[in-house]
Amino acid sequence: MDGELTLRPIKLRDQRAWREVNRRNRDWLRPWEATIPPPTPSGPIAHRPTYRQMVRHLRAEANAGRMLPFVIEYQGRLAGQLTVAGITWGSMCSGHVGYWVDEAVAGRGVMPTSLALAVDHCFRTVGLHRVEVCIRPENVPSRRVVEKLGFRSEGLRPRFLHIDGGWRDHLVFALTAEEVPEGLLPRWHRARALRAEHAPQGSAAPSTAEPPQGDE
Repeated sequence: MDGELTLRPIKLRDQRAWREVNRRNRDWLRPWEATIPPPTPSGPIAHRPTYRQMVRHLRAEANAGRMLPFVIEYQGRLAGQLTVAGITWGSMCSGHVGYWVDEAVAGRGVMPTSLALAVDHCFRTVGLHRVEVCIRPENVPSRRVVEKLGFRSEGLRPRFLHIDGGWRDHLVFALTAEEVPEGLLPRWHRARALRAEHAPQGSAAPSTAEPPQGDE
């Protein structure tokens, strides 16, 4: 929790609020959403999961130690989703983050704060060593999120994920625990306070990114 923002595990009872926010943001989210590629002649036909199927899958992955699925609450209302996925232990201790936020609250620092909370949880509580975020080059608002937080750019992954109906290039941004020994959230608070002293009001941009989505 940080002020009016809370990051908590996603629940089945979030279904109504999640659907309402997701439907209202269809046009806002579609360009950055993960999609399922067409089946190959020998491959199975994949279907988008229902909300309940999505949550049950996320919970199963969380119980197996491979995922941390959260919803973002802002001012007491569901405002987005953040998932730490692909968690690998052993000699790697790494995971990657996908997220989206309601356009109605974009530009208020909701997404950078949520990501900072998640990273600190991964490093300080879960015990991960590295967290990465993969973003389409065209997704300028999402790139601004990681840039504001000081994520390090690691280059381009060509045709990395199937997004909005095609295989899309993604830029890779990452942080290791050693890079934020004091915590990412305190660093973000300092940077935000400094930016507020110098930036004109109303200059913030919307933020979003591309985690897997459920449907009805």
